[in-house]
Amino acid sequence: MPAGLSVFLVALPLCLGIALASGVPLYSGLLSGIVGGIVVSLVSGSQLAVSGPAAGLVALVAASIISLGDMSSLFLAVLVAGIFQLLIGIFRLASFANYFPSAVIKGMMAAIGIILISKQIPLALGYNQPDFWTSGFLQLFSAGNFLGNISEFNHHITRGAILITLISLVILYKMQQDSAKKLKIIPAPLVVVVVAVLTNFLYTYFTSETLLKHNQLVNIPPNVFHDIKFPDVSNLFSNFKIWKEGIVIGMLATLETLLCIEAIDKLDKRNRITPINRELVAQGVGNMVCGILGALPVTAVVVRGAANADAGGRTKMSAFTHGLFLLLAVVFFPFLLNMIPYAGLAAILIITGYNLAKPQLFYGMWKLGLKQFLPFLITIIVILLTDLLVGVCIGLIIAVYFIIQDNFRIEFNLSKLQSENAKETYFLKLHTSVSFLNKVKLRRTLDEIPENCKLIIDGSETKFMDYDILEIITNFEISANQKKIELELRGIEKIALVKTAH
Repeated sequence: MPAGLSVFLVALPLCLGIALASGVPLYSGLLSGIVGGIVVSLVSGSQLAVSGPAAGLVALVAASIISLGDMSSLFLAVLVAGIFQLLIGIFRLASFANYFPSAVIKGMMAAIGIILISKQIPLALGYNQPDFWTSGFLQLFSAGNFLGNISEFNHHITRGAILITLISLVILYKMQQDSAKKLKIIPAPLVVVVVAVLTNFLYTYFTSETLLKHNQLVNIPPNVFHDIKFPDVSNLFSNFKIWKEGIVIGMLATLETLLCIEAIDKLDKRNRITPINRELVAQGVGNMVCGILGALPVTAVVVRGAANADAGGRTKMSAFTHGLFLLLAVVFFPFLLNMIPYAGLAAILIITGYNLAKPQLFYGMWKLGLKQFLPFLITIIVILLTDLLVGVCIGLIIAVYFIIQDNFRIEFNLSKLQSENAKETYFLKLHTSVSFLNKVKLRRTLDEIPENCKLIIDGSETKFMDYDILEIITNFEISANQKKIELELRGIEKIALVKTAH
């Protein structure tokens, strides 16, 4: 019970903030937390993991709403994502996540962090107009009166929201320092929410310039379940985009879940290992329920799992009780939730986004070399310019290119031996596997062999040699006679080339 209460205090502001950032009704985030706590925990084999809406899916959910055109289709996509995860778990295919290069995954998470921060800045400033980045911020630098543009911009921001944001950011920063270890028993997001509510209460005694407007506070209706909109399942087969977006959501939710499970298992003092296929079955069931109820997709979340472990959670009943606490808060105390300023939630999500895209991460990837940094950086840039799926695919292509280059660049090497009978002798050693990927380099190497010399090509240790490589060697034998090169083949069976008339 104490661990469940602690996780509830961490999860409540995150559920609200992630729903806000995703552009869905706040009850969708709360329902997602409830399903993640009550439903997923009962099926899951993890003792410490806690599921709920994840910051890592914010950008994808927001983009899916735009792509699909309405939230009902989004929730159908969440249902498809659940089916996808359920099938992966049933057929024991969870290990596919191990085949995603680390650089691409880190780039994906960093891009999500940047998008998360950019979406929260308007709320953090209390900006009261749409299209902050196009008609708001960029308008400052348009031709004309710069001072006038600043004055117009200031007219649309709220000083009270900015003050709450700054106070919240300071609290979150200070509570992450080692000097605040004793305070870590209190969840930092809870402290931010309480301080933000108290600050807004104090605004009532000051000027109207600082007082927050009604639309800058959380607004959960008294009977939240009355406003739930169930998706029309009959539309599931009428729009191919629903399936496409659902599979993408399912893949990203699966990746994030498996990464989080790996991290949370390391926090378990009893060294218990979560069965990952069963975990995906649990996540699939949870997301199917979320899709039917109109909730955000769920994943296992490191922040909640870490809070569970720190609070002394020992079994998955702590995750279950956290879901019960969320349910009770929504049913009986919505008026308390409606006192929370959006600016405080925005500050929490800005720090969450910063933790995903820290400058230290970029520096660390740079130190690993271009073969790690380029896939990482290109994944980020393409995601920001297009969407998550395209960015990850391009990042994978770049990463695979470097992997292929590393695996096949040293499958043969050329060395010069001591001369025999005043004739230069070269030794070309073929390694274990020589494929068509080595064609260009091998042909260039053979073309550079000088005239009037001896060349030994040794393939005695080669286990696999592509037909293309044999063809190059056979062709070279013809040109070697013309260049007066003495060719000796060891362990290589020549092929007969069939000349076709054109």
